[in-house]
Amino acid sequence: MTTERVVLVTGGNRGIGRAIAERFVAEGHRVAVTARSGEGPEGTLTVRADVIDSASLDAAFTEVEAQLGPVEVVVANAGITKDTLLMRMSEDDFDSVVSTNLGGAFRVVKRASKGMLRARWGRVILISSVVGLYGSAGQVNYASSKSGLVGFARSLTRELGGRGITANVVAPGFIETDMTAALPDETKAEYKRSIPAGRFATPDEVAGVVTWLASDDAAYISGAVIPVDGGLGMGH
Repeated sequence: MTTERVVLVTGGNRGIGRAIAERFVAEGHRVAVTARSGEGPEGTLTVRADVIDSASLDAAFTEVEAQLGPVEVVVANAGITKDTLLMRMSEDDFDSVVSTNLGGAFRVVKRASKGMLRARWGRVILISSVVGLYGSAGQVNYASSKSGLVGFARSLTRELGGRGITANVVAPGFIETDMTAALPDETKAEYKRSIPAGRFATPDEVAGVVTWLASDDAAYISGAVIPVDGGLGMGH
């Protein structure tokens, strides 16, 4: 039996974030999602926020706290890509991806930590990527932002580990989402050949790991990087 918690998932209106929000709802938690546009799944509270804007995040947290209570579990999932080879990558291509994916996690977690410290309990779950440690041509910006989350979680663990707060990283591989659906068939087949499991993951397979990390069963796990990649990254 898992204790009911107040959960906030950033970018919870589509893809992996939406699946995570749905899974937390199904397990009986009170769930809010941030979205720049669109709505979160049924049973969630959708709040408007952009993770690059601290003021919008503060307002979103204030709304969630008023309607659901202090945020106990935060899932930093919101992210963007601007893929191109290094020689063609503009400073804005680099800065905007790092500011959203890594800076966004910083802004969200910093705001969430206030309530967690008061409660002396919290779960911080950062959604990274196999690319963060495995690397990928054309993704210097994205891979940097996603590997940065590992140092973030481990430093946070050293700061807040004694206060009942854990911080962990989930590193998905290729997941069946709108983004992978748009890939050409030959590309998808090539990717699948490199994955020992021989298939892409479903978003729910990522969501199950996230909800487990937020549960009482995972109370002694912190600073970990958990791959959900069918064996693609093995050891990276």
